[in-house]
Order: sequence, then C-alpha cells, then structure tokens
Amino acid sequence: MDISIREQILQRMLTILEPVATVNGATVHRSPTVALTREQCPALVLFPEAEAIVQKANDRLVRELTIKIVALARAVPPQAPETLADQLMTQAHRALFTDRNLGGLILSLQEESCDWDVEDADAIAAAIPVTYRLTYRTHQHDIALQG
Repeated sequence: MDISIREQILQRMLTILEPVATVNGATVHRSPTVALTREQCPALVLFPEAEAIVQKANDRLVRELTIKIVALARAVPPQAPETLADQLMTQAHRALFTDRNLGGLILSLQEESCDWDVEDADAIAAAIPVTYRLTYRTHQHDIALQG
C-alpha cells in the first residue's frame, strides 16, 4: 500500500507526539471535526493546514507543508490551564526538534507562529496553537516517492 510522503510525515509527527501526551496524561488527536470534550483534555491536536510547491527541478518537487499543533488544557487547580498547555506545547516542540528531519522524511522544520487563546467555557480552557512549516521533496509524478 502506497501512502504519500505527506501522510508519512503526519503519521511520524503523531508517533513523536504520543509519548509526550502520555507522560502528561494527555490525548493526541488528528484533525478532529468536533470540539474535544473535557474528558479528552489535556490534549495535543495536529491539523494539516496547507501545502505548496515552492520549487520544481526536473521531475522533483520541493513542497512546504504547513501544520498546526494545538495544546489544549482546562483548569486543574492549583495549576492554571495556560501553564499546563504551555508545558505540553514546550515538550511537544522539544520532541519534534529532537527528530528535526522526522526520520529522514523532511528537509527542514521551522516554527512559524504561536497564539494564545483562553476562554471561560464550562471551565476555563486554554489553547496554544503553534504553526510549523515542513519542507520536503517528492517526485513530480509520484507523491509517495522522496525526491
């Protein structure tokens, strides 16, 4: 079964994030279509956002994949949800950059931006979304082959 390099990258990222989540009593999710419940928090959520071809050379393409990882936490006294979400994101970021070429799948990993969102839902909730840009190469006619 052939899967694209893009899908292999996303699966590798989930594999890297899983131990971080486990150590922190968190869950890992990929592109959920509904809001996570209180019971699913704290959580790390992976969202692929966009991909662009940035260079063409012969039959090889250089691609940039934009993904967002969101650390979610709810109030767990005495710790503030922002602190818990930050701790989770810090460890996730560190884990990603420990394997910065994702097992040879990518050429580079760069952090693009970070936001903070605190809401007073059924309990105070904090979200820290961080956007990353991953550069990788494929063949022009086969996105399952590295270029």
